[in-house]
Amino acid sequence: MSLIVDASVAVKWFSAEDGADRAEALFVTEPDLAAPELILAEVGNAMWKKHREGWLSSAQVAAAIERMPRFLQRLVPIIDLVARASELTSLLDHPIYDCLYLALAEREQSAIVTADGRMLALGQKFATVEIRPL
Repeated sequence: MSLIVDASVAVKWFSAEDGADRAEALFVTEPDLAAPELILAEVGNAMWKKHREGWLSSAQVAAAIERMPRFLQRLVPIIDLVARASELTSLLDHPIYDCLYLALAEREQSAIVTADGRMLALGQKFATVEIRPL
């Protein structure tokens, strides 16, 4: 069974921040990490913000974006998830970005691992998917 990784975890693979050691351990120990393709844009955006704040060089940002797909065994096309994610957005009153991860986890009967408090809180609203803290 795969484990769904969200962008809050993936960013830690490329940035020295709290929880980076746990994110790296997850990458090393979990045999099947998956995410919606959206994760590429989300991680790219987070890296760009870190560059603007002076935490990363533009070369580090480019390297992270180039290497990102290799950290996951599967990237699932958004088109395969968007209909259910849209339903979940209405049901949970939550942004579709996170609901794409929920739709994937639900479809695959997998857990999500996250470092995002808002995503963790969704576990209270949507008990059909296990949402684990990093």
